[in-house]
Amino acid sequence: MLIAQLTDLHVCAVGQSCNRVSETNMFAVRAFRSVAAMKPAPDVVLITGDLTESGMPAEYANLTSLLRQHLDMPIYVIPGNHDRRDNFRRDLAFLRGVTADPEFVQYAVEDYPVRLIMLDTVVFGSAHGELRDSQLAWLDLTLAAAPDKPTMIGMHHPPFGCGIAHMDKIALREPEAFAAIVARHSQVKRIVCGHHHRPIFAQLGQAIVSIAPSVAHQVELAFDPADKGAFTFEPPAFHLHRWTHEDGIVTHMAYVENFPGPYPFVSHPDYPGRS
Repeated sequence: MLIAQLTDLHVCAVGQSCNRVSETNMFAVRAFRSVAAMKPAPDVVLITGDLTESGMPAEYANLTSLLRQHLDMPIYVIPGNHDRRDNFRRDLAFLRGVTADPEFVQYAVEDYPVRLIMLDTVVFGSAHGELRDSQLAWLDLTLAAAPDKPTMIGMHHPPFGCGIAHMDKIALREPEAFAAIVARHSQVKRIVCGHHHRPIFAQLGQAIVSIAPSVAHQVELAFDPADKGAFTFEPPAFHLHRWTHEDGIVTHMAYVENFPGPYPFVSHPDYPGRS
């Protein structure tokens, strides 16, 4: 099974840019084209939040047009802090799972070798994330329903501190209850997140937690606690999670850009590793 995880698209209305200089609509198209051109094609696409810049109807209309134009595989989405849950649920209701729960965008996907559980961590009006008691109870029950199937949890806000101070301030609040649930369910093999606009890895109980880079702009890598935060145009990228019975979940980072090559490996005659 091949899972393409895109995150932090920040799609704007047609003709508008993000933060004055980031042409996120163009970046989204390039990312979608890159995924669509893959051989073999991914089985599913996960988009882990911040699909739009401000959660406005014109932005979701543009996003919908781009998704329908470029991606023909199943797409599973959750909102981020830049989205508006009400508009998200209304305008993306054509995507499976978006309205499965009466309040949150949370659902399980049972159709594949890896079970996918998508969590809604948005606190409207705030940049940080939370999981309410009712959501934690839902997660616990949902995980208990399939204890033997390898499971991936998708969420926008990372449940750990990464050392980039301004991002840690807006990560998932009070992640201990979430961590305790994950620890009780050993089938959870991977937790995939967005929000931080950088590739970052950690561990939570038995599960690896990964943050995918943005398909648009990236957050500057800065560990100074006084840093206020900025973004750069490091290359846009996304994560590919490959699952097999033999190797479990293995993650690759795929760049959206086209680079020179490919060039064949032509070893020197004296190369000592020649078999």
